[in-house]
Amino acid sequence: MGRVEKSIEIRVPREKVWEMLALDRCPEWMHGPKSAEYTSEVRTPKDKYRVEASAHVIKEKQEELDFEITESLENEKLTVRISPIHGATLTASFVLKPMEVWTEMTYAIDYEMPWGIFGKFLDKLFVRRALKKDISGEAEKLKSILEK
Repeated sequence: MGRVEKSIEIRVPREKVWEMLALDRCPEWMHGPKSAEYTSEVRTPKDKYRVEASAHVIKEKQEELDFEITESLENEKLTVRISPIHGATLTASFVLKPMEVWTEMTYAIDYEMPWGIFGKFLDKLFVRRALKKDISGEAEKLKSILEK
């Protein structure tokens, strides 16, 4: 299993960062998604963050993904399972740590490549580097939106 991680300081309270982690807000700052709609019932704002909340995401090239929250601690941690991604299993987690006047967010993706040794080759050649670039860019975009 592979893992890529990025920590970033965002100069807003962690409650503001938490609001942007709602599944339907991901197209605003994530690379690729152009729309996201909840497939689970959302009656209150807190329902957007509950374990088993799910959303269907359509990416720019008409690729479709399903997101499901697997762990949720309000204003502290959110973990989302993302499937399918070309047969790979992906889990994104966001840990929010309050600092004096800002939030430290750690954004991590754990993933497992399919296709045995060929998948390991692709990971070393391309996947790890692409994921590092994606999460770094997404974290920076989230920061710039929130610090406006």
